[in-house]
Amino acid sequence: LETFGPKIQPLQQARASVVADGEKKLGAAFFEKAAAEPGAKKTESGALITAIKEGKGASPKRVDTVKVHYQGTLIDGTVFESTLKQSEPATLIVSEMSKCWTEGILQMKAGGKSRLICPSNLAYRDKGLAPLIKPGATLVFDIDLIEIVANKQSAPNSPH
Repeated sequence: LETFGPKIQPLQQARASVVADGEKKLGAAFFEKAAAEPGAKKTESGALITAIKEGKGASPKRVDTVKVHYQGTLIDGTVFESTLKQSEPATLIVSEMSKCWTEGILQMKAGGKSRLICPSNLAYRDKGLAPLIKPGATLVFDIDLIEIVANKQSAPNSPH
């Protein structure tokens, strides 16, 4: 144990790095193809957002809470997370989302649906999230921004 114990973590990292390199190449090709689609826009950090249906409501602010239905997939279409089969949408605070999600949600309007593509450096990086998300994976989210919930700090009639 004293001899081999310290070698386990570096070995795991080396193996994950090999997987991550392959995933990053596949993800980059997928991303470039998606970036060429009409209406695709890069965010400041390098994510990609494409409106599927334009919303007619307001755009959220960082302090807002939003209600969304979403489905997260790998680039091969494998679903790793979804709210679509739940009766209630997810309620999330914009400022507490990942950088990729925050930038994407801020560009949407209530009632809209967009596809958000997060490269691995904006997702789970080289760690992945076992068992489905490999190290270096690019993630795809289809997001329905159902509603912006009034934030107590930004509500117009708030006594604060």
